[in-house]
Amino acid sequence: MSGCIFCRIVAGTAPATKVYEDDTLLAFLDIRPITRGHTLVIPKWHATDLDELTPALGARLFTLGHRLAKAVRRSDLGADAANLVINDGKAAFQTVGHVHLHVVPRRNGDILTFAKGFVLRRPHDREVTAAAIRAGLDRLAAEEKETSA
Repeated sequence: MSGCIFCRIVAGTAPATKVYEDDTLLAFLDIRPITRGHTLVIPKWHATDLDELTPALGARLFTLGHRLAKAVRRSDLGADAANLVINDGKAAFQTVGHVHLHVVPRRNGDILTFAKGFVLRRPHDREVTAAAIRAGLDRLAAEEKETSA
């Protein structure tokens, strides 16, 4: 869908700081993050809302969000937790008409910082932040490899 900013990001015609990509999903930093490391996970094909998303793809979307939430805990971002949120439809404050899962890193006791970030939504150093999340994904993969060995 040419009018969709997320579809343009998938097509490579709009900029994004990518954190993860495979054949069906893309994860990239939010341009107006609530916290440092706020990442969006989207399906690569256009689905306006959950009604247009298959259950299997929804499960993959959440699985990647779950993985990213674990990765930010292992990254240098200092996250202790994460919010995983889908705003499904305009009434639920969905601002881009393409299904997306927010992965928002959180720290213990960050309620005031979180509230400030929610209002201000200022970007952080994107490349350093994305590199930290990718390093967290690598650490998570190494842990899983050790556990399965």
